[in-house]
Amino acid sequence: MKWNIPNILTLLRIVLIPIFVVAFYLPDSGWNPLITTGIFFLAGVSDWLDGYLARKLNQQSAFGAFLDPVADKLMVATALILLVGADPGAFTAVPAAVIIGREIAVSALREWMAQVGDKTKVKVSYIGKVKTTAQMLAIGFLLYRAPIGLFPTTEIGYGLLYLAAALTLWSMIIYLRAAWSSLTRH
Repeated sequence: MKWNIPNILTLLRIVLIPIFVVAFYLPDSGWNPLITTGIFFLAGVSDWLDGYLARKLNQQSAFGAFLDPVADKLMVATALILLVGADPGAFTAVPAAVIIGREIAVSALREWMAQVGDKTKVKVSYIGKVKTTAQMLAIGFLLYRAPIGLFPTTEIGYGLLYLAAALTLWSMIIYLRAAWSSLTRH
Protein backbone atom coordinates (compact mmCIF):
# COMPACT_ATOMS: atom_id res chain seq x y z
CA MET A 1 0.00 0.00 0.00
CA LYS A 2 1.18 3.49 -0.83
CA TRP A 3 0.77 6.04 1.91
CA ASN A 4 -0.64 9.01 0.05
CA ILE A 5 -3.23 11.63 0.94
CA PRO A 6 -6.19 9.88 -0.76
CA ASN A 7 -5.46 6.57 0.99
CA ILE A 8 -4.97 8.31 4.34
CA LEU A 9 -8.35 10.05 3.89
CA THR A 10 -9.99 6.71 3.14
CA LEU A 11 -8.45 5.15 6.25
CA LEU A 12 -9.59 8.21 8.23
CA ARG A 13 -13.20 7.38 7.31
CA ILE A 14 -12.79 3.89 8.75
CA VAL A 15 -11.17 5.24 11.92
CA LEU A 16 -14.07 7.70 12.29
CA ILE A 17 -16.64 4.86 12.50
CA PRO A 18 -16.07 3.86 16.15
CA ILE A 19 -15.78 7.55 17.10
CA PHE A 20 -19.09 8.14 15.32
CA VAL A 21 -20.75 5.27 17.24
CA VAL A 22 -19.44 6.49 20.60
CA ALA A 23 -20.58 10.05 19.84
CA PHE A 24 -24.04 8.74 18.90
CA TYR A 25 -24.41 6.96 22.25
CA LEU A 26 -22.91 9.60 24.51
CA PRO A 27 -25.33 10.85 27.17
CA ASP A 28 -27.50 13.48 25.53
CA SER A 29 -25.95 16.86 26.10
CA GLY A 30 -27.77 18.62 23.30
CA TRP A 31 -24.59 18.50 21.22
CA ASN A 32 -24.81 14.82 20.19
CA PRO A 33 -26.81 15.36 17.00
CA LEU A 34 -24.45 18.11 15.88
CA ILE A 35 -21.36 16.03 16.66
CA THR A 36 -22.63 12.87 14.92
CA THR A 37 -23.85 14.86 11.92
CA GLY A 38 -20.48 16.63 11.80
CA ILE A 39 -18.58 13.33 11.85
CA PHE A 40 -20.83 11.92 9.13
CA PHE A 41 -20.40 15.12 7.08
CA LEU A 42 -16.62 14.94 7.54
CA ALA A 43 -16.66 11.35 6.28
CA GLY A 44 -18.70 12.42 3.23
CA VAL A 45 -16.38 15.30 2.43
CA SER A 46 -13.31 13.10 2.86
CA ASP A 47 -14.88 10.60 0.43
CA TRP A 48 -15.27 13.28 -2.22
CA LEU A 49 -11.84 14.75 -1.44
CA ASP A 50 -9.93 11.48 -1.60
CA GLY A 51 -11.35 10.72 -5.05
CA TYR A 52 -10.67 14.23 -6.27
CA LEU A 53 -7.09 14.22 -4.96
CA ALA A 54 -6.38 10.74 -6.28
CA ARG A 55 -7.28 11.92 -9.79
CA LYS A 56 -5.76 15.40 -9.50
CA LEU A 57 -2.46 14.21 -8.00
CA ASN A 58 -2.41 11.02 -10.08
CA GLN A 59 -2.32 8.96 -6.88
CA GLN A 60 -4.85 6.28 -7.74
CA SER A 61 -3.97 2.91 -6.31
CA ALA A 62 -5.37 -0.59 -6.19
CA PHE A 63 -5.57 -0.27 -2.40
CA GLY A 64 -7.59 2.95 -2.68
CA ALA A 65 -9.86 1.52 -5.38
CA PHE A 66 -10.62 -1.41 -3.09
CA LEU A 67 -10.90 0.38 0.26
CA ASP A 68 -12.76 3.55 -0.79
CA PRO A 69 -16.11 1.86 -1.49
CA VAL A 70 -15.66 -0.39 1.56
CA ALA A 71 -15.16 2.66 3.81
CA ASP A 72 -18.25 4.32 2.35
CA LYS A 73 -20.43 1.26 2.81
CA LEU A 74 -19.21 0.72 6.38
CA MET A 75 -20.02 4.31 7.37
CA VAL A 76 -23.45 4.27 5.70
CA ALA A 77 -24.38 0.85 7.11
CA THR A 78 -23.26 1.91 10.59
CA ALA A 79 -25.28 5.13 10.40
CA LEU A 80 -28.38 3.28 9.18
CA ILE A 81 -28.09 0.68 11.94
CA LEU A 82 -27.77 3.43 14.56
CA LEU A 83 -30.80 5.24 13.12
CA VAL A 84 -32.89 2.04 13.19
CA GLY A 85 -31.80 1.48 16.80
CA ALA A 86 -32.84 5.02 17.71
CA ASP A 87 -36.18 4.75 15.89
CA PRO A 88 -37.05 1.04 15.78
CA GLY A 89 -39.88 -0.02 13.55
CA ALA A 90 -40.64 -0.82 9.96
CA PHE A 91 -40.72 2.84 8.89
CA THR A 92 -36.97 3.15 9.44
CA ALA A 93 -35.91 -0.49 9.13
CA VAL A 94 -37.37 -1.17 5.66
CA PRO A 95 -35.43 1.51 3.75
CA ALA A 96 -32.31 0.74 5.81
CA ALA A 97 -32.57 -2.96 4.94
CA VAL A 98 -33.15 -2.15 1.26
CA ILE A 99 -30.09 0.11 1.14
CA ILE A 100 -27.78 -2.26 3.05
CA GLY A 101 -29.08 -5.31 1.18
CA ARG A 102 -28.54 -3.66 -2.18
CA GLU A 103 -24.98 -2.71 -1.26
CA ILE A 104 -24.21 -6.32 -0.39
CA ALA A 105 -25.89 -7.65 -3.55
CA VAL A 106 -24.22 -5.16 -5.91
CA SER A 107 -20.82 -5.68 -4.28
CA ALA A 108 -21.19 -9.43 -4.80
CA LEU A 109 -22.34 -8.86 -8.38
CA ARG A 110 -19.34 -6.64 -9.11
CA GLU A 111 -16.97 -9.20 -7.60
CA TRP A 112 -18.49 -12.01 -9.63
CA MET A 113 -18.50 -9.92 -12.83
CA ALA A 114 -14.80 -9.15 -12.31
CA GLN A 115 -14.10 -12.87 -11.96
CA VAL A 116 -15.78 -13.62 -15.29
CA GLY A 117 -14.12 -10.64 -16.98
CA ASP A 118 -17.21 -8.43 -17.42
CA LYS A 119 -16.65 -5.86 -14.67
CA THR A 120 -17.18 -2.86 -16.99
CA LYS A 121 -20.87 -3.82 -17.30
CA VAL A 122 -21.47 -2.94 -13.63
CA LYS A 123 -19.42 0.20 -13.18
CA VAL A 124 -20.87 3.06 -11.14
CA SER A 125 -23.71 4.78 -12.97
CA TYR A 126 -25.16 8.28 -12.80
CA ILE A 127 -28.24 6.96 -10.98
CA GLY A 128 -25.88 5.46 -8.39
CA LYS A 129 -24.36 8.88 -7.78
CA VAL A 130 -27.81 10.47 -7.37
CA LYS A 131 -28.76 7.64 -4.98
CA THR A 132 -25.62 8.25 -2.93
CA THR A 133 -26.33 11.99 -2.72
CA ALA A 134 -29.93 11.40 -1.55
CA GLN A 135 -28.73 8.77 0.91
CA MET A 136 -26.02 10.96 2.43
CA LEU A 137 -28.36 13.95 2.79
CA ALA A 138 -31.07 11.72 4.30
CA ILE A 139 -28.73 10.22 6.87
CA GLY A 140 -27.28 13.63 7.73
CA PHE A 141 -30.73 15.13 8.31
CA LEU A 142 -31.87 12.10 10.34
CA LEU A 143 -28.74 12.23 12.49
CA TYR A 144 -29.30 15.91 13.22
CA ARG A 145 -32.86 15.18 14.42
CA ALA A 146 -33.85 18.78 15.19
CA PRO A 147 -35.47 21.30 12.88
CA ILE A 148 -33.25 24.08 11.59
CA GLY A 149 -35.51 27.08 11.91
CA LEU A 150 -38.59 26.15 9.89
CA PHE A 151 -36.69 23.43 7.97
CA PRO A 152 -38.04 20.05 9.13
CA THR A 153 -34.84 17.97 9.01
CA THR A 154 -36.43 14.71 10.21
CA GLU A 155 -39.32 14.82 7.74
CA ILE A 156 -37.03 15.80 4.85
CA GLY A 157 -34.57 13.13 6.01
CA TYR A 158 -37.22 10.41 5.87
CA GLY A 159 -38.42 11.62 2.48
CA LEU A 160 -34.87 11.47 1.15
CA LEU A 161 -34.29 8.08 2.80
CA TYR A 162 -37.28 6.63 0.94
CA LEU A 163 -36.12 8.33 -2.28
CA ALA A 164 -32.67 6.81 -1.72
CA ALA A 165 -34.23 3.37 -1.14
CA ALA A 166 -36.23 3.68 -4.39
CA LEU A 167 -33.13 4.83 -6.30
CA THR A 168 -31.23 1.98 -4.65
CA LEU A 169 -33.65 -0.55 -6.09
CA TRP A 170 -33.68 1.19 -9.47
CA SER A 171 -29.88 1.23 -9.68
CA MET A 172 -29.72 -2.43 -8.64
CA ILE A 173 -32.14 -3.30 -11.45
CA ILE A 174 -29.94 -1.37 -13.89
CA TYR A 175 -26.86 -3.29 -12.72
CA LEU A 176 -28.67 -6.63 -12.89
CA ARG A 177 -29.97 -5.89 -16.40
CA ALA A 178 -26.46 -4.93 -17.53
CA ALA A 179 -25.07 -8.15 -16.06
CA TRP A 180 -27.97 -10.41 -17.07
CA SER A 181 -26.32 -11.91 -20.16
CA SER A 182 -23.23 -12.76 -18.12
CA LEU A 183 -25.32 -14.14 -15.25
CA THR A 184 -27.34 -16.42 -17.49
CA ARG A 185 -24.41 -17.48 -19.70
CA HIS A 186 -22.16 -18.93 -16.98
